[in-house]
Amino acid sequence: MKFLKYALFTLLGIIALALIVALFVPKAFHAEGTTVVNKPNAEVFNFVKYLKNQEKYGVWFRMDPNIQKAYDGTDGTVGFKYTWKSKEVGNGAQVITKIDENKRVDFDLFFEDSTDASKSFITTEAVSENQTKVRWVVDGEMPYPFNLMGLCYDMNKDFEQGVLNLKEVIEKQ
Repeated sequence: MKFLKYALFTLLGIIALALIVALFVPKAFHAEGTTVVNKPNAEVFNFVKYLKNQEKYGVWFRMDPNIQKAYDGTDGTVGFKYTWKSKEVGNGAQVITKIDENKRVDFDLFFEDSTDASKSFITTEAVSENQTKVRWVVDGEMPYPFNLMGLCYDMNKDFEQGVLNLKEVIEKQ
């Protein structure tokens, strides 16, 4: 019985410590990936402005090939909504909010049925006639105490791998 009591107090102490640490961990997060694709800017932009194409290069789609997807609107236009459900990578939605042709596509990104959007965008910039710099960025906030996950999980790796996957996919076309 004494062991059970000590185990319970230890567990409660660990939980309390985690909640205290989470008070001091930033809630805001930023992740991005950048690469140069050996294709003209217009061709690269015309690929990334379609949200459905993220299925070909986003790391999350490779982690769970059984993601359930739904679409609302016309892909590649402002207002298009892409939703997904997954036991492996979670649920979410993306909405195209702005398109600056051949330069930038902005998205609102919603994780786990949240009503607070994280802001995401992809930019393309011609480096030369046949090379394009691609930058994929997300900025948002994780609510307390989930912000504690920021200490254990680096989303930058996902975006860096995502743009490398994008480079591979587009250069094979």
